[in-house]
Amino acid sequence: MVRKIRKAAVIGSGIMGGGIAALLAGAGVDVLLLDIVPFDLTNEEKNDPAARNRIVQAGMQAALATNPSLFYSKKDASRISTGNLDDDIEKLSECDWIVEVVVENLKIKRDLFKKVAKVRKEGTIVTSNTSGIPLKDMSQGFAQEFKEHFMGTHFFNPVRYMHLLELIPGAETKSEVMEFLARFGERNLGKGIVWAKDTPNFVGNRIGVQGIGACIKFMHEDKMTIPEVDALFGPALGRPKTAIFKTTDLVGIDTMSHVAKNSYDLCPDDEQRDTLVLPEFISTMVDKKMLGNKTRGGFYKTELTPEWKKLRKVLNIDTLEYEDLERPTFPCLDEARKKATLKEKLTCVLKGDDKGAQFAWKCQANAFQYAANRVPEIADSIVEIDNAMKWGYNFEMGPFETWDAYGVEEAVERMKNEGLDVPANVTQMLAKGKKSFYKLENGIRYYFDFSSGEYKAVPVSKNMVSIAAAKGNNKTVFQNASTSLVDIGDEVFCIEFHTKMNAINGEIVDAIDKALDYVEENGAGLVIGNEAGGMPGAFSAGADLSFVSKLCHEKKYAEIDAFLAKAQVGIQKVKYAPFPVVAAPYGMVLGGGCETCLGADRIVAHTELFMGLVEIGVGLLPAGGGCMNLWKKYMDALPGRTVKEVDLAKFFVQVFMKIAIAAVSMSAAQARDNGFLGLADRIVMNRDNLVGEAKKEVLKMVDDGYVPPLKKKLKVIGNAGQGMVNAEIFNLLNGKFMSEYDAFLARRIAYVVSGGNTGEGSEIAEEAILKLEREAFVDFCREEKTIARIDHMLKTGKPLRN
Repeated sequence: MVRKIRKAAVIGSGIMGGGIAALLAGAGVDVLLLDIVPFDLTNEEKNDPAARNRIVQAGMQAALATNPSLFYSKKDASRISTGNLDDDIEKLSECDWIVEVVVENLKIKRDLFKKVAKVRKEGTIVTSNTSGIPLKDMSQGFAQEFKEHFMGTHFFNPVRYMHLLELIPGAETKSEVMEFLARFGERNLGKGIVWAKDTPNFVGNRIGVQGIGACIKFMHEDKMTIPEVDALFGPALGRPKTAIFKTTDLVGIDTMSHVAKNSYDLCPDDEQRDTLVLPEFISTMVDKKMLGNKTRGGFYKTELTPEWKKLRKVLNIDTLEYEDLERPTFPCLDEARKKATLKEKLTCVLKGDDKGAQFAWKCQANAFQYAANRVPEIADSIVEIDNAMKWGYNFEMGPFETWDAYGVEEAVERMKNEGLDVPANVTQMLAKGKKSFYKLENGIRYYFDFSSGEYKAVPVSKNMVSIAAAKGNNKTVFQNASTSLVDIGDEVFCIEFHTKMNAINGEIVDAIDKALDYVEENGAGLVIGNEAGGMPGAFSAGADLSFVSKLCHEKKYAEIDAFLAKAQVGIQKVKYAPFPVVAAPYGMVLGGGCETCLGADRIVAHTELFMGLVEIGVGLLPAGGGCMNLWKKYMDALPGRTVKEVDLAKFFVQVFMKIAIAAVSMSAAQARDNGFLGLADRIVMNRDNLVGEAKKEVLKMVDDGYVPPLKKKLKVIGNAGQGMVNAEIFNLLNGKFMSEYDAFLARRIAYVVSGGNTGEGSEIAEEAILKLEREAFVDFCREEKTIARIDHMLKTGKPLRN
């Protein structure tokens, strides 16, 4: 029997249960979402189905109302049916996977599983999303067949956005069940799989909450402030901007306290147990319901002034009063800001001699100790711990990778000099002459395995193609400061961007042209793809605005036109290359990045796709073929004969609006609804597999006997379209969705997309629309308001509405 998940049940409709249900629905699974019948029903309500389902319906509505959305598309909600555990429990017999997400109480969970065991069909997988209760306690006394199909699946919140899925097998879980859920979680749900042991809080929270507890303890001891700690433990150390305390506000201070207490209570032999005893002010905050973002404040809060301006406040831990937030800094952070790579930044912060650097080292050394001492207690390898922290806490480097970046021997020597204990397994590793936790040989990444005392290959998905590994195996064809062309095997090459935010500049445009020539002579096809740490990341945030700004200020309009012409020629060369070109976008795909994808034969996109032509926000329009290729994408979606008969106005307004209001998709599903992805384009759940899946698409197109598209004239709406959108512009102006300058830009955008001064139904050459794009772009560059928008974006990162 081939195991499949056609229908799943989620029991518990809180924010976690709703998130799991939304994720499963987005993966194409039919979902039954169940919760309890309310205890406070009147006699009349006891016979009312709506009243009996009040709790689950409230949970469903809360999931639909979340922002950012837990759903890739609100349409996915149609796959979810709701019910209660009294009236609908028999429906569990229809399910292939049952996920329990109820309150962290052993008796409640065991009572629920007794009910589930009576109705589930043989072979159905049952998992608990517990973060602390041992699986053996939950399954004790159940039938053997139930135990063989029972395990832990610990999702992280918010479920859609957190890459980590911890899998925890029970003592008697069948290996085929474990392997199946790992495959399904990785491929269908897009998660990074970490194998954890049945220990309290598993891997991510065991390491993560101890790290938070240690930082709070040391902060108290060293008289540091909350803003100072967060300044240090942010991007300079490869951590998210939310650092320590903003992250805790997101998670909930009560949740963090519960996890810390759970570790303390259930891990009596933990050598760092004292760091899990949180200071008294944390208990006071919990008592006062100062729980973070779920309440009116936690470590931080935002207040509105009478002028409706937002003021950020931060907690004074001595007085428990909020004070104005002042952004602190330290010499080590000032130096780190000047560095390009994370390793260089880490060196500045962890090896500096100022107060901030000393504190950062104290916390990081503690993290080194704790992580090393948890192998093999909570996981069998350092890889599981590093991945858990990267995927569950959005660290760019896990603790062992950070240790490598610092220098293992150097860190150990410093720890010894400061009287800190060095974990025995690390001492033994160094005694064997092994001086790093990871190494790269012939494109293969290895990790040091404490149990065998040898290096082993880091496990990777068979669907994954690593650009970094190919580079490590000397497969780089050429590279410059902005881009690389890499051989990724089977005569397929990948062009990778590596500018800041992967912004498109002249060097990238030239490199794409060079790559196309190379692949035509030496390869079967090309992938346009990047690798980047963290989520969502940026495939490309658009054109290099600083370059455009410089040319605008210097009034070098001929150079602007020449740059655009070169970019357009490059995009057209991609479109009509004699081999398949597949773009593999993820995260931010804006402006020129979006235009690059629209020029490809096919798009293989990650589910988290924030895609749009946003140039109007900086006073410009898409002029790398974006206006033309979005219109073309809409037209190509129609059968050939239909194009002659279709009402072009319906499509023209949609294309115009996408550009005029800078519409950005909040997911790949929405990008498809917006017309940026066509029916032939694919959506991939797991970003780790994106380049590999794009490569597969290239090879499939080659196997299918790829024929490049024929260049043909485009049917346009002409003057009729320009008159039509005036009403739309008027409405947007009246609703204050658009400024007068936006309206000025929008009218010119309508002129370009419609094909210029021509009649409805006219057919014009692609080059004619491309020329209209360039002319409009250059004219906009002459406008002071456009220059102001560009400079404001460069200075603040935010659009100016002038």
